[in-house]
Amino acid sequence: MANSYLNRTQSSATSDKIGTFSAWIKLSSFSALTDAVFSGHTDSSNRIALYFADTLRIYGAIGGSQSVYLVTNRVFQDPSAFYHVVVAWDTTQGTDSNRFKIYVNGSQITSFSTTSYPSQNADVYWNKGTTSIVGARFVSSVDNYFDGYMSHVSFVDGQQLAPTVFGETDSTSGIWKFKSPSGVTWGNNGFHLKFESSGNLGLDSSGNSNTFTVNGDGKQALDTPTNVSATLNPLNSNIGATIPTLSMGNNRTSNSITNKMQTQYSTLAPANGKFYCEVKATAGSVFRIGISSYNSNQAQGSSNTQNRPGQFSEGWGYDKTGTVYKTESSVGSYTAYNTGDIICIALDMTNKKLYFKRNANAWENSANPATGSNGIDISSIPSNTGMAFGAGLESGSVGAAYADFNFGNGYFGTTAITSAGSNGNGSLFEYDVPSGYYALNTKNINTYG
Repeated sequence: MANSYLNRTQSSATSDKIGTFSAWIKLSSFSALTDAVFSGHTDSSNRIALYFADTLRIYGAIGGSQSVYLVTNRVFQDPSAFYHVVVAWDTTQGTDSNRFKIYVNGSQITSFSTTSYPSQNADVYWNKGTTSIVGARFVSSVDNYFDGYMSHVSFVDGQQLAPTVFGETDSTSGIWKFKSPSGVTWGNNGFHLKFESSGNLGLDSSGNSNTFTVNGDGKQALDTPTNVSATLNPLNSNIGATIPTLSMGNNRTSNSITNKMQTQYSTLAPANGKFYCEVKATAGSVFRIGISSYNSNQAQGSSNTQNRPGQFSEGWGYDKTGTVYKTESSVGSYTAYNTGDIICIALDMTNKKLYFKRNANAWENSANPATGSNGIDISSIPSNTGMAFGAGLESGSVGAAYADFNFGNGYFGTTAITSAGSNGNGSLFEYDVPSGYYALNTKNINTYG
């Protein structure tokens, strides 16, 4: 969330020169703008920060002069996955490249566009500075807020550790996965932020009681490295400068340009199984809400218009008038919806049926997703084609318009659901999830897809 971060005033460090930072990170934005992950400082002249700006970077200063600057050649632009980032440093090392090591998903990064290592025995302000910040950095003030998700943020004061302390390779899939750190000597300023309590996001679980202060409106999400939830995809646009603005962890799409049918679709698109999501027309009930495939010219659109659900042959969309579209032709007439209404979508990719309802009302067309009755026939979808949830403006729409997606985290923007419906299977939705349907996340796709 914008302007959200955690901070803590440090005690005397176990070491000013040796330490390890580990975090599981899911990015929401990709630009030259800085997404700061972890920083430390005493003032603007003595500071250090780990941050993303397409590439992964470390910049530090001592006495107002650059002390370390590392910029990876690798770019990071996957909005659907958690990256495990480890930075391990020991400036007492004689070889300069051993003084700072960066690992991503268990592998050390050795290719850099800029490499300026600190001098031997240089102090590092992650554990020398008086203030530690998670989710922002300090230059002359706190800024460069992180846009995305974090999980299991850890700092070890006094040891340069390997990434295997915090992660491991899955023996079946070969994928790098989370491992709870155990047997770690955390040092004086060490901490482990699990973010497991919505009431205390800054709680330190290392045993040190180095709890952080929460600033801003950051929220706990059910999106974790072991179960990645769908969000809206910032990479599926093909409309240049008119790309919709995504925010709220890529769960809000904002549109305001006349005759640009700007649309964003989910990062996950199941080809099998039964899945459910909720979309709130938070401001401006001008959206067409529904599903589309990622096939050519389906969810991608053209250089001037972004495909609304139902604009092409592999998609269906429900608009504010109640009309359901496919290839811009009406295939159903449902109840009109208004600003503030929540549209529930049940997608049955097993039997190729689609269902809509508005708020707590009955499913449209007297349908029943649990039994498969009276759903929209979507059997024209080619076999093994994944379908994504999405929302886009109607033609000619102008003015501020926001649609908030709830893929199971329990929020529409920063507003929590009023009361959780039943059958969420660990996910949080406003209304009851039809029997046999699930939130769109990696665990459910693997189990039920």
